[in-house]
Amino acid sequence: MNSRIILILLIFNVSFSFGQTSLDEIDLEKGKFTVGFRHYVTADSTRTYQRIYDWNNNTIPRPIPVSIWYPSTDHPKQSEARTVLDYMQVLKEEEEWEYLPDEQILNWFYYPNTVENQRHLQEVTRAFAGIKPAKGNFSVLVYAPSYQASSIENFALCEYLASHGYIVISSPSRGTENKFLEGGTGKDLETQARDIEFLIAEVAKIPQANLNQLATMGFSFGGLSNVLAQMRNEQIKAIVSLDGSIKYQYETLKQSPFFNLEKVDVPFIHFAQKDIPKEVIIADKIDPSLDHNFEFYDSLSNSQAYSLKFHNLSHSYFSTLGVLFQPRDERQDKSDLEIMESYKLASVYTLKFLDAFLKDDQEALKFITNQPSDNGIKEDLISYRSKQADIQVFSFLDFNELASSQNYQNLISLYESTLKEHPDLKLPEGNLNNLGLQLLYKPETAQNGINIFLLATHLYPESANLFDSLGEAYLFVGDNEKAMENFEKSLELYPENQNAIERLKQLRN
Repeated sequence: MNSRIILILLIFNVSFSFGQTSLDEIDLEKGKFTVGFRHYVTADSTRTYQRIYDWNNNTIPRPIPVSIWYPSTDHPKQSEARTVLDYMQVLKEEEEWEYLPDEQILNWFYYPNTVENQRHLQEVTRAFAGIKPAKGNFSVLVYAPSYQASSIENFALCEYLASHGYIVISSPSRGTENKFLEGGTGKDLETQARDIEFLIAEVAKIPQANLNQLATMGFSFGGLSNVLAQMRNEQIKAIVSLDGSIKYQYETLKQSPFFNLEKVDVPFIHFAQKDIPKEVIIADKIDPSLDHNFEFYDSLSNSQAYSLKFHNLSHSYFSTLGVLFQPRDERQDKSDLEIMESYKLASVYTLKFLDAFLKDDQEALKFITNQPSDNGIKEDLISYRSKQADIQVFSFLDFNELASSQNYQNLISLYESTLKEHPDLKLPEGNLNNLGLQLLYKPETAQNGINIFLLATHLYPESANLFDSLGEAYLFVGDNEKAMENFEKSLELYPENQNAIERLKQLRN
């Protein structure tokens, strides 16, 4: 077994006793929407894959199992709700054991076959398969699972967010050429980041998905991959890290050719596990710096960032399956009631963070920026710190890049929306005039130059020089009528404008 995998297991999965938990006792407060669930398998034809348990040499387009939780206004009978066992059918498929008998699930996969865990399989969830999506536009969350984990590993949290108006989409954490990861390598990182990007394209097919309000959330290894995905996808507007490996494997991210810390300029929140007790660190030969070092967070300068340490949660319990099924490590794990209480708090913080930064909810923002005790949370449950992004001036160059990206269309609307986000934005008259002329005299961008002058005269309606330039622009493209209108406007503002006088004589003859 890879040494890195052994280390991960030692840190996060040493276990000796069994828990007494339930979905009802976690008690996540349902939002106003019924939760729909859909699962299907599609394929990424740009990559190949081998189903190793088929025991042949065939390769196929890389299959992507997709799980989606979505808001609905249907009201099905509670008896029609999915059970935990229904979710385990997804796990079987993703593990490529589709025909495994249900009674073998707990023997075959990661969790002990105890009476308690058998009871969990029968629990009723809050999701319903096949119901109609609600009408409207909904914020989107892409969920990246932990190392070698299923798309449904955090189903209770995904249901909770969907009930509050989010579309949540996920796929399993799996290797590049087959289902097995290599051990948290750079190749694994790139593969899961590409899966996140595939899901963004997939969720774009849903009419109700608002891609202007898109975030990623990753647990463990997924919390490393989702940072890489954000570094190269400006669509991603916020990042949630559920004890993400961005804290433990930052060096792996640094080795990516796409690594660029300056690109992490969106709100970021990290939920950390409790400190590992000294005796466990010694016995399991764990690096003690893992408890406290967080180079990525400390290095952030362009992101409004938050770091919360949950003193009652070990790593495994940032997922639904971990809370329900994971055996407890008697050396360090808290009681089941404490674990469920903190998992619920982590879920609430996730919702508040997303509401604050995707939906501009000021009450949610207040909750996120408060100390936990100000939110009525016991002081011994969470340690909290935050940092503001360094103030950066949004320059004329930055605005021009935005304008260019939309082919210089709708510039007045772009300016107004940008000004709301960057109140200090300045677009000097001379810069606009120069840029407009540069674009104008290049034949394929002449109309773009005119659009710049239209913005400029909107911003500087008393500038005779800009109206003169706009007149020259229309004259250059052969629109003599509009050229005359703008030369006349320039003369109204500055009657001694000799260029406008001469041009009007020329046009009237």
